[in-house]
Amino acid sequence: MLKAKTETPSSDPAPLVPEIQSHPRRKAGGAVRAATAALSVVGASAALPATKRVFLMLQGPHGPFFDRVGLLLRATGAQVWRVGFNAGDEFFWSDKPRFIRHASGPEDWPEHLEQIITEKGVTDIVLYGDVRPIHAVAREAAQRHDLVLHVFEEGYLRPFWITYERGGSNGHSALMRIPVREMRNALRNRMNEMNRPPARWGDMRQHKFYGALYHFLVLAANRRYPGYRTHRQIGVFQEFRLNLRRFLLTPFDTLAQMRETRSVRRGGFPYVLVLMQLEHDSNFVAHSPYQRMSEFTDEVLTEFARSAPRHHHIVFKAHPLEDGRGGVRRAILDRARMLGIEERVHFVRGGKLARLLNQARAAVTVNSTAAQQALWRGLPVKAMGQAVFGKPGLVSDQSLAEFLSDPRPPHALSYRRYRDFLLESSQVPGGFYASHSRAHALRLVVDMMLAPEDPYQALFAGRGKYRQQMGVSDD
Repeated sequence: MLKAKTETPSSDPAPLVPEIQSHPRRKAGGAVRAATAALSVVGASAALPATKRVFLMLQGPHGPFFDRVGLLLRATGAQVWRVGFNAGDEFFWSDKPRFIRHASGPEDWPEHLEQIITEKGVTDIVLYGDVRPIHAVAREAAQRHDLVLHVFEEGYLRPFWITYERGGSNGHSALMRIPVREMRNALRNRMNEMNRPPARWGDMRQHKFYGALYHFLVLAANRRYPGYRTHRQIGVFQEFRLNLRRFLLTPFDTLAQMRETRSVRRGGFPYVLVLMQLEHDSNFVAHSPYQRMSEFTDEVLTEFARSAPRHHHIVFKAHPLEDGRGGVRRAILDRARMLGIEERVHFVRGGKLARLLNQARAAVTVNSTAAQQALWRGLPVKAMGQAVFGKPGLVSDQSLAEFLSDPRPPHALSYRRYRDFLLESSQVPGGFYASHSRAHALRLVVDMMLAPEDPYQALFAGRGKYRQQMGVSDD
């Protein structure tokens, strides 16, 4: 398993192009050419008209999002095929004549993918997340065959956006290679005026429903896929049981979240907020130095006991989709007791992040995109893994001990540039799961997929498109 080293952004990484300090109009052309060349991704077919393109869609987010994307792509005259690896994939695809089953095991997938690419004349591959094994194979195949690789992911700026990139996402994203100074160059006269940070997560109820339905189908109707093996560490039945339990217990969990959040907010103590992730989250698995979430929480608790002021507390906030499979709550409480700091340690089961961030003094995470809500509020952030926001001026370059003792805040203007660069490029307003937010995203993504440039290249070249943002009041 790939394990990324922790990034320590003590100095600005080498820029893609020289920073423009004087006469920006005169130098901008060279900057654009250098930046777009450095960001170029594989995919000679990106310049082809839609009628000559053949899209191969692999696994998408739970629910009908990929099916709707396929319908819109077919309306442009493109050919669209879908590969399914289980009954859940098949259920959410309406164009059955263009559905290809991969019924054997993952060991046969590379050869099967090569066969499909050759027989169908594939020009583009579309997937959700690029780390799970079947998608990692597809990413390598796209590079080998010079295909366009379209990668969807949850929004880097949650909750009202999804991410669309080419070539890779998270630790494989082109964003990892773009310094903030180059984002400033690309944003000349394009500063966004969205000043308020998001206050809620988004389509969580629909996300839980589609997850439970998907895993039920895999459990109950998977006889046509005898070789199927989940990319998760637990079996299909346990996955379904946990999804169903989480969905059914949502009202009770909500009450517990409210009680735990209220206890922290009324406690009157200064606290650091730890933004936790799902242990099977691909970003955590592939782009962090930890094998288990408990390794991260143990390290943070040990350093907190040693370095934080003795009147300070620490609050661990679970991911909204946490289902308890890793026993992380018990691990945190046991470690706190062992260190003798149990009275200063709190655990919140999901809930509304904004209510906890609004009173926190700082935030610690591995590489959760939820940290961007902390940065949006001007809070100091310590990232322990590789992250797209792990840039000088944004996350702290202090040691964990120094950070927990006296955290330094981010540079406000640097984060403003970073945030606006994302809003003008890879962040698509909308969502995958609720019908109204899905419709908002679908109005934009197909044009982005058919464009000859990826979103970052387009913005550097001055061809970024205006997109109307989505707010909490949208129906």
